Amino acid sequence: MTLKRLLLVSNSTLYGGGYLEHCQDQIQKFLGGQVKRVLFIPYALQDRDNYAKTARQKFQSLGYALDSIHEAADPVESVLTAEAIFIGGGNTFRLLKALYDNNLIQVIRKKVIEDGIPYIGSSAGTNVATVSINTTNDMPIVYPPSLQALGFVPFNINPHYLDPNANSKHMGETREQRIKQYHEEPDTPHVLALREGCMLLVEGNKATLLGITKARLFKRGECPTEHEPGEDFSFLLNQ
Repeated sequence: MTLKRLLLVSNSTLYGGGYLEHCQDQIQKFLGGQVKRVLFIPYALQDRDNYAKTARQKFQSLGYALDSIHEAADPVESVLTAEAIFIGGGNTFRLLKALYDNNLIQVIRKKVIEDGIPYIGSSAGTNVATVSINTTNDMPIVYPPSLQALGFVPFNINPHYLDPNANSKHMGETREQRIKQYHEEPDTPHVLALREGCMLLVEGNKATLLGITKARLFKRGECPTEHEPGEDFSFLLNQ
């Protein structure tokens, strides 16, 4: 039986640090020594060349070669031959549309779920690893054919989760209110809200919260609950 392996990171850059610096130790431990090359999917940003350059420099510093899918003659073939996949942040709608446009949804699902290659997502890349992108923070600047995403896990994630600021004069909805509005609709899955500096590690049927900040779990019709790094979230995989 193949073990599904995911590292779902809330954010690529943490205040005061560089690109992926706050999670580089987890990335190295996650990929280990067997992976030599990582396939990067930069579709969430318009400037894919510079995005790939940034990601390549980081992964090379960690000991891994990086290929960017936007440079490949055949994107599907590049996924089929990938040792590991990393999807970075940006606009989630743009990202998901490009995955559909390039016929990558099913092939990525097979590689990650059936073949068990490691998958790293950050921000938008974490959003598309879940049931749908309904709980992204992004504006719908383009229209993917569906909001249904890769579905590696049976719940949704809200990256970059922000707590309400009691001193703010802003009168718009808080992130908590927006997630609760989502749960006003029927048959909506749980939402794991990852504050910046937080990430979820999934290995087969086991899920563990990692990082330096707490996460918040929203269940439809219930009060949200707070969770510390190191907590077991495996129950979320069995919904």
